[in-house]
Amino acid sequence: MESVPSGENRSGQLSRQQRGQQCEQQARRWLEQAGLRFIAANVRFRGGELDLIMRDEDTLVFVEVRYRRNDYFGGAAASVTRSKQRKLQHAAACWLADSGARFKNAPCRFDVVAVTGSQTQWLRNAFYADE
Repeated sequence: MESVPSGENRSGQLSRQQRGQQCEQQARRWLEQAGLRFIAANVRFRGGELDLIMRDEDTLVFVEVRYRRNDYFGGAAASVTRSKQRKLQHAAACWLADSGARFKNAPCRFDVVAVTGSQTQWLRNAFYADE
């Protein structure tokens, strides 16, 4: 039985992880060109990960970067489900708790950079933290 090539072994194709890293790097550059300042990337906590943490003037911006090859199942923006939002909120709360007084009173928002095929969409205030 012949093995099926995975990820890096496919000729000319990126693995899912490589595609995700590429999209996150593109999103970071795009947001920096829009005036946001980079703070951190790929911050992991139990139960969640923050793709990008940026700063937009005095506001902390937690950015979820999503990629979908096409929109057959709703596209990249639609893939940020309520469950995913809760995980991002939890990870953001953990990051804020770990950051100490530096960002204690900073306003925060959750943005999504959705890449569907070759189209990129930046959704500011994509969702709000549960009170």
